[in-house]
Amino acid sequence: MKICIISFDYWNYDHHIVSKLQEKGVDASHINMGAYRYKNFGERFRNALSKIFLNKNIKHIKRQQYVLDSLAKLGPQDKILVLNPHNLDYETIKQIKSYTPYLISYLYDNLERFPVKDRLELFDKIYSFEDKDVKKYGFEKITNYNYLSEQPLQCDTIENDLFYITSYDKRRIKLLRRLASRLSALEIKSKIIVVGKQVWKEKLRNFILKPYGHQIIEFRKKPLDVKVVLEEYKKSKVIIDLMRDGQEGLSFRIFEAMAFEKKVITDNVSIQTYDFYNSANYLIVNYDLSNIEDQFFTLSYQKISKNLYQKYSLNHWVNHVFGISSTDDCSKNIYPLNISN
Repeated sequence: MKICIISFDYWNYDHHIVSKLQEKGVDASHINMGAYRYKNFGERFRNALSKIFLNKNIKHIKRQQYVLDSLAKLGPQDKILVLNPHNLDYETIKQIKSYTPYLISYLYDNLERFPVKDRLELFDKIYSFEDKDVKKYGFEKITNYNYLSEQPLQCDTIENDLFYITSYDKRRIKLLRRLASRLSALEIKSKIIVVGKQVWKEKLRNFILKPYGHQIIEFRKKPLDVKVVLEEYKKSKVIIDLMRDGQEGLSFRIFEAMAFEKKVITDNVSIQTYDFYNSANYLIVNYDLSNIEDQFFTLSYQKISKNLYQKYSLNHWVNHVFGISSTDDCSKNIYPLNISN
């Protein structure tokens, strides 16, 4: 079987799908739009002028051509999965579809944030992690996945009570300001990192690297290497997960925390509808964050069952999305998720 994954792998998650498929003996390939780079400064400069004066993003066009050129080299595929197709125009997706009898999409952002409804008719199957989009458009519900080890990973060395890394978002910044104040009052030792091109706005406010009692909020333009982030998770008691506006689906952070057996502070109320939810492991914060207490950091994580852990594994996700049978997969036939809203 030949399967191709097409995505903009900004956080370096999508390549895990390809690796898992290859482990299963599938001829799997990954076309990463994020791999396209300007050839030189002149090309970058011309694109900047084009965006300003012609309202035309040449890089966006060339990225799509990069996808089509790469697919032409790979040839026909049994299945193609496009993750979040907002970076691809209708005609580009139509050409992609000509390479496969079965075109799939997985939406791990809501259609409010990335409105791609005009392109969805081209897909034979659409998965989404957002309940509201599933209900409105008839998609199939599926969560993100635990791409880490099949056995929980732990660390004996704890350096921080809390760690959080996130992309820049106005809503999150407002929450982080309140959160920093609350954590300082509790004398919680924290490490918080915000990544994004817009962090210069916070520099102007003298917010960068400003200490808040026992923690520091650091703003970076470029993301940390994934291995570094995972090490920070291992060395912390609690991980924070704050949503974007309109988001209800579970982020990868929830599953990374599951792998490392870490507790989570989140503002995602939908988490309590999932079968792995345990109030001892997940603290859903209220608006003023007053329910964050010392006790949550001192009590131990309560382990989930092996079957639940495997249910949210990448292995099961791949089997389900691509219809791959596995005789030794003890979590077969457990999708769609049985959750309430």
